[in-house]
Amino acid sequence: MIVIDYKDRRPIYEQVVERFQELILKGALPADTKLPSVRNLAMELSINPNTIQRAYATLEQKGYIYSVKGKGSFIAGDVDLMNYKKMEVLKQLEDAISLAKKTGIDYEELVEISQAIYKEEQIND
Repeated sequence: MIVIDYKDRRPIYEQVVERFQELILKGALPADTKLPSVRNLAMELSINPNTIQRAYATLEQKGYIYSVKGKGSFIAGDVDLMNYKKMEVLKQLEDAISLAKKTGIDYEELVEISQAIYKEEQIND
């Protein structure tokens, strides 16, 4: 479920946050799904529990998860948040396409690159 890339320059907790965000936005982790405990996930990934705690805290601040005292952490079912995040990504894509046009990348090349990236992502997931 979560894979840590030790060659990545980003902190491990950021990698954990990013991977959970991807899984949540793709619907792989539906609303109210219980997350692994901090201790269990830390053992599974062979990392410090404080790292997982920090990742969970970040996800909670961003609205992706919620905590229930004594029960654990769960996936938030906030549809508005998910739609907002998707719209945010689409805006970034729009900006990138606009920049690509300004730098001389033609439509066919953009579509070809987009398809290659999309297919590569599907293979890696």
